Amino acid sequence: MHHEITHAEASDEVICWLTGYSPEALAQQIERKADFETFFAEAPALHPNAGKITGVVCGVRVEEVADPLMRKIRYLDKLVDELAKGGRWRKCCEPDVNAGRLR
Repeated sequence: MHHEITHAEASDEVICWLTGYSPEALAQQIERKADFETFFAEAPALHPNAGKITGVVCGVRVEEVADPLMRKIRYLDKLVDELAKGGRWRKCCEPDVNAGRLR
């Protein structure tokens, strides 16, 4: 039997990839209604490739955001935006061999 992944499951996968949270720990953060500062401060480890996420989301170029917390939030925005565009969020996290960066 094939299990269709829900949008919530896919969103959780993106968040766990970025932050290092397990699904259970993510659920606890959501239950606690942690603000973004606490959420990212308590994250086990930002994914090593997070800094390679580039692109524009909400009119802002992700890689140019100076504030570290806001940059992490924009990384998450970018991944969720890619997910919403058809579930291909990993494409912005794959190496671009021509540029040496992630798209």
